[in-house]
Amino acid sequence: MSGGQSELPRLLTAAETEAPVNAVDVVAEDLRRRFRATKVSFLIVDLTGRAVARLSTAGVEGGRQAERIPMADSVYEQVIRTQRLYQEAMGRDQRVIVPVTNRGDAIGLLELLLPAHPGEEVLDAVGEAAHALSYIVIANGRFTDLYTWGKRSRPPTLAAEIQYQLLPPSLSCEAAQFTLCGNLEPSEALSGDTFDYTLDRDTLHVSMTDPMGHDVDAALAATVLVGALRGARRAGAGLAEQARLADQALADHGRGHATGQLLRVDLHTGQARLVNAGHPWPLRLREGTAETVTCEVDHPFGLPVPAPHPYRVQDLDLRPGDRLLMLTDGMFERHGEKVDLLALLEHTRDLHPRETALTLTSAVREAAGGQLEDDATVMCLDWHGPQETQRHVSSGADTRQASAGRTKQP
Repeated sequence: MSGGQSELPRLLTAAETEAPVNAVDVVAEDLRRRFRATKVSFLIVDLTGRAVARLSTAGVEGGRQAERIPMADSVYEQVIRTQRLYQEAMGRDQRVIVPVTNRGDAIGLLELLLPAHPGEEVLDAVGEAAHALSYIVIANGRFTDLYTWGKRSRPPTLAAEIQYQLLPPSLSCEAAQFTLCGNLEPSEALSGDTFDYTLDRDTLHVSMTDPMGHDVDAALAATVLVGALRGARRAGAGLAEQARLADQALADHGRGHATGQLLRVDLHTGQARLVNAGHPWPLRLREGTAETVTCEVDHPFGLPVPAPHPYRVQDLDLRPGDRLLMLTDGMFERHGEKVDLLALLEHTRDLHPRETALTLTSAVREAAGGQLEDDATVMCLDWHGPQETQRHVSSGADTRQASAGRTKQP
């Protein structure tokens, strides 16, 4: 860094001149040149959230390889969870690990060795480079399968490929008024669970769906359902109309039925409204106490009923400081019933929604001995309130959930 001037524009411009699969190498070479860094590497968080893959494209036959490393009880897990720079002595060098995060989406980690005793200015520059790397990965992910491949610990089935493509590009989102994260723990024979969100100027839209069936049949039903909901939402339809069109689409295409829940939150007033189509009730954590939020339940999407009535749009009591959890029945049924979700929601109240979502779905997976019979899916929403107008960020993560700072080891 020179005179405190940001290196972010220069790094982004330099990355644009390289092939998409080589864009990450631009950051690595820049850190080697400026700070005499060695063994610079990028580790991407895989879809399970429980491992990272150290990606490499340099001099590898076939163009790519990945060293997969479990995160449990590791320094990598610590950095992802806390979003803090980690530093420790490695002989004469200093090992530095920095989160690569964008709007709460924990993309991965930047790990490097620096000469002994790097100053604060150097560490700040490394953090800025990691933030630049998040933009580089997002932008270049449109042109290459490298990062998608790196996130997968094993080749997906056809059903899994379809289901993953239905999820939003980022599983987490942070804004001034809220923090949101979803997590899907797939069953052995995928059941088609999906979740979705989008952010307008004035509104947060969230949806969760759970079709009947397994494997490709469930994935195709989910495709019809998500396509109908997205199309209606993008056309400006209200919640009731979105639900009606999703119901009609499943019925018209003979794709069985599905439960679902649609949520819309006004970012200026905090008013939250909900449609429930045969879906499990949400959970809410307020002032440290977790409870089930009861609401009116309408018929599932695509289910023939003798006298269907319009889907009801209900007010949802959502206050600043609340944590709201939307979940599919795979979190309750079979092995999920062994997990006290309300108690676990209270126990994880100090974690970022990203970590809470992962903790809850992992608990259900562990209760099933690692083999779920139904997808287990959650979306965790922290509502900060309409009075919030500015995010408090460090390296792309909200510091109210993950305090900015550095962790040093002797």
